[in-house]
Amino acid sequence: MTYDPGHTPPASPSALPGDSDETPVAVLGAGPVGLVAALLLARYGVACQVFERHPAPYPLPRAVHVDDEVMRILQAVGAADTFAAHSRPCLGMQLVDARHRVLARFLRDAPVGAHGFPQANMFDQPELEHILRDLLKREPLVSLHGETEILGLTLAPPGSGLPTSVRVQDITTGAERTVLAAAVLGCDGAASPTRQAIGSRHVMLGLPQHWFVVDVRCPVPLPAWEGVHQVCDPDRPATYMRIGEDRYRWEFRLTEPDAEEAMTDRSRVLHLLSPWTGSIPEEHLEVVRLARYTFRAQVADSWRQDRVFLLGDAAHLTPPFIGQGLGAGLRDAHNLTWKLARVLTGQSSESLLDTYQSERRPHAIHLVRTAVRIGRAMTSAHPVARVSRRVGLAVGRHTGLLTQAALATLSPALRGGALTGRGHSLARLPGQGPRPGELVPQPPVRTLDNLPVRLDDLLGNSFALLTCRTPTPTERRLAQALAARIVTVLPPGGEPVGVQPADETFTVDSTGALSAWLRGGMALLRPDRVVLAAHHGSDDSLVESAHAWARTLAPAEPRAVHDEEPNRAPGPPTADAPRSLDTSGTERLWQERADVRAVSYRTGANTASGPRA
Repeated sequence: MTYDPGHTPPASPSALPGDSDETPVAVLGAGPVGLVAALLLARYGVACQVFERHPAPYPLPRAVHVDDEVMRILQAVGAADTFAAHSRPCLGMQLVDARHRVLARFLRDAPVGAHGFPQANMFDQPELEHILRDLLKREPLVSLHGETEILGLTLAPPGSGLPTSVRVQDITTGAERTVLAAAVLGCDGAASPTRQAIGSRHVMLGLPQHWFVVDVRCPVPLPAWEGVHQVCDPDRPATYMRIGEDRYRWEFRLTEPDAEEAMTDRSRVLHLLSPWTGSIPEEHLEVVRLARYTFRAQVADSWRQDRVFLLGDAAHLTPPFIGQGLGAGLRDAHNLTWKLARVLTGQSSESLLDTYQSERRPHAIHLVRTAVRIGRAMTSAHPVARVSRRVGLAVGRHTGLLTQAALATLSPALRGGALTGRGHSLARLPGQGPRPGELVPQPPVRTLDNLPVRLDDLLGNSFALLTCRTPTPTERRLAQALAARIVTVLPPGGEPVGVQPADETFTVDSTGALSAWLRGGMALLRPDRVVLAAHHGSDDSLVESAHAWARTLAPAEPRAVHDEEPNRAPGPPTADAPRSLDTSGTERLWQERADVRAVSYRTGANTASGPRA
């Protein structure tokens, strides 16, 4: 595969050969990250094409765990309930010694966590991909092209406003064509061609480790605790987990000769599994997959060039010790897609896209380093590590502090960039309550008709103002500028007072948890459910904090319509776009420009070669 980042692609459709095509967004890779990104873009009204070399989901299991935060991303694309029917809640993790005596347990066994789902969910990745592909079939804005090879990317000069040229080939027929994309999402895995195309390189955060993976199907439940087992044996660390009704996984750190022997000797494999399989007859143990796998700890140094982005394994790889590999990729998709949609539809300038890497890369680095530290603490043979492990587990077992510390490190608040609290007084204050960069919880709530409903479903796909009090006129105008849905939280038994505004939704906080989190105030939420701004008794009001983030979300300075160049990428807002945060009188001009190309991103027509704002 070859790339020519310096070559300028054709500037106009009339100059292209007959085998060319155009799309607002090209998604490279149809794993869970690429599929979720495509579904989210469609939710935001942006058409895209997805390219994948395999004709169907890869049939063997790989990722096996997502937490309750990531379940909310699946909820956002309409997959949560179907996925929950195929997944299995996990009780947490237990650490055992070489003789399988329990050293400590980290429980995550609440039926519903703070985000509305079980805290730990085990699953079979092919089943998740089938669920997402079924949703994709019902989405008119998304086209999935299987059995399609990416031959190369030609990147436009940075800042030129020209599209990226993606050369693809139908594997079955050999036919080639060029796709011009206003944006490209590289969801193409650890060996990412997109990463190569933008000149990004991985930064190592830990030494690679060689492990041996065994996936087994067994119709008889194994006699083991229903959680993840981590064997803290420095000579042969191992992990065991049940991932479905009849599916189980083991991971062993073996020497090269031992791994080679296990690949070809079934009796050797069964011996490794015997501490968990007990007296289960051998004929019940169907080995689905044996694999030698290298766990890597690395993060790409650059996640973006212009409108070409890296997501998932293309951007970061992590050891599996905290179960956040796939979750990190889905968080990438949730973070990026709403921003890209705003830029492509002219609601925000290109500077909004800078916040993708500034928010997600530090978060990914934190997760990778946490996985490395936890893996080292559980498996290191160093004498100091052995003593620290014994002392730490002894203290943690009696105090519970170890469990709290472990869970608190799994997904910290976003930090970095203009949208995560820089300049907001709440970002500097200690104590409880919503803080910029944090994810809003999703406790049980009800409609005014006393029907249970998930909070995210009430919030909608865009911004939302979640409040315990009546917004002031200025706060209401701020919400309107962002097209934010206003959701007022009522106490149990509470009812709206007076006439209900047409732009306001009410929900009953049936447990009091949401009101307690808001502390009687309000939180302005981004489309990815992250707090943009909050007010609960601090010196700053919600409106006064806007100086820290409004410019990043505002549209680019508009140009006169007659000055537009015909062969640049599009930037105007759609016809129903929110009002500009800049009240300098540009709204009418934006609407005039929107009338010309308002539907382009919904239809996918004539988009890759129009002007960028």
